[in-house]
Amino acid sequence: MATEFSLSSPDIPAGGSADPRFEFNGFGCSGQNQSPVLNWTAAPAGTRSFALTVYDPDAPTGSGWWHWFVVDIPADVTQLAAHAGEKGGARLPKGARHVRNDYGLYEFGGFCPPPGDKPHRYVFTLHALSVDRLEIPADATAALAGFMVNANTIAKVGFTSTYARAA
Repeated sequence: MATEFSLSSPDIPAGGSADPRFEFNGFGCSGQNQSPVLNWTAAPAGTRSFALTVYDPDAPTGSGWWHWFVVDIPADVTQLAAHAGEKGGARLPKGARHVRNDYGLYEFGGFCPPPGDKPHRYVFTLHALSVDRLEIPADATAALAGFMVNANTIAKVGFTSTYARAA
């Protein structure tokens, strides 16, 4: 039986609600801003690197909110460890790098929906890419990085979780 390309997390349940430790610490939120463990299996043939995104389509911005964007993850990597999203990228796999998120930071930016909003969806997506490294500047926006990721995607997998804050 062949295994299919998949993405999962022992920390954040697909289809369930995320734990408050993944909440941002700032912008009125008071979480621990921890990035979760993410695991993947069975990358398709031809995968030369990966990119990971975490996106909130429900953010009241008109364009959603990029919480985490990691590119240039080597093709032999199958996990991002707990706290891989820390500032500075020391816990990222060698060669991987953060793209600036919508908080303006080069790190994981935890969940921070407005108090009392319906639960926001957080879409975790892993892209298998046909290139070893994305040719984007160090200060690339998420939009530019997203364009280049999508232009080089062989396959993608993901899951969605939710999070809300009390009014």
